[in-house]
Amino acid sequence: MSSYFKKGKGWRFDFTLMGIRYTEAWFKTKKEAAQAEAKKREELKKPAPWQGTPTDTDFLTLLNRRLDHLKAYKSASYYRDNCYMGKRWVKLWGKLNCRDISTDMVEHYILKRKKVSPYTANTEIRSLRACFNFAKKKKMLEQNPLDGIDFFPVEKRVKYVPPIEDIDIVFQSADQDTKNYLYAISETMARVGEINNLKWQDVNLHDRYVILYTRKKRGGHLTPRKVPLTTRLHGILSRLHEHMDEQIPWVFWHRFYDRNNRTWKTGPYGYRKRLLNSLCKKAGVKYFSYHALRHAGASILDNNNVPIGSIQKILGHENRTTTEIYLHSLGNSEREAIDTFERVSNFSHTDSHTKKKGLTANAVSP
Repeated sequence: MSSYFKKGKGWRFDFTLMGIRYTEAWFKTKKEAAQAEAKKREELKKPAPWQGTPTDTDFLTLLNRRLDHLKAYKSASYYRDNCYMGKRWVKLWGKLNCRDISTDMVEHYILKRKKVSPYTANTEIRSLRACFNFAKKKKMLEQNPLDGIDFFPVEKRVKYVPPIEDIDIVFQSADQDTKNYLYAISETMARVGEINNLKWQDVNLHDRYVILYTRKKRGGHLTPRKVPLTTRLHGILSRLHEHMDEQIPWVFWHRFYDRNNRTWKTGPYGYRKRLLNSLCKKAGVKYFSYHALRHAGASILDNNNVPIGSIQKILGHENRTTTEIYLHSLGNSEREAIDTFERVSNFSHTDSHTKKKGLTANAVSP
């Protein structure tokens, strides 16, 4: 028993089980502390009320089934992110049954992740909750241990959107192949993964549009949308098409060395994380991401009175509210509202000032 005495206060028990610390104080005698610890340990052996009928499914099996599901139904990046998180979860709970993972254990882990950032902790909460909800759906578990865990508050800031001048400087500092790739992302306002997976069969040079696919839809369905081509992008794709390799289906591709199989392969790009970072440094401008190009494009359209419905279709958003997040321009309606406030407010202050001095509005000199 891990009971000990502290002078002036009394006895307490203090033990750790499955990575969680349990303690209680202050007892008058060592025997009382030992009995309380024994009672606590017995309580921890019992399934929590939310666990319902015990299940023999271990957490590792659940996680593997969940990841197989994500690989089939979700985007590659979403699957990859969950694999990274899953490795951390397995280190803690890989040998446990699902019913043995309590809310306290999860909360203890989430609090540690919060030290990285509240956003990181919220991402883990969201993914873990989805994992256990998957178990409920498959009748592997009756209740979700994350149901009692709330999201942490985060500081929301206006996303940095690079000015057109900075984007142009960065693009001009790139070699021609990279420049073509960046223009494809910028002038379709596509997600970078959509351009990475763009195939020639989805490029219509005659009718001047491309078909982009996304799984960022309810249900994870691979959903297409048509995006018209700008004159510049039409010219770029036309030149690339003239020199295309008919054996390679992707518009943008590269040869890379597969370390696992020790062979050279040809395939589409992954997320080219270092590319924009190095180009921004080379151009001497503040760093911006691929995703910021979508925000910049949407803001340009909004600032030039393009209907939000059209912007929503180009961006491939399911909900209008998502599109509104991308609109960083200060619209005319907001400017007119402030102009009205300024006009009325100034008149009100002037009118109040003249009344105090016993003057009429007509007596005030212009």
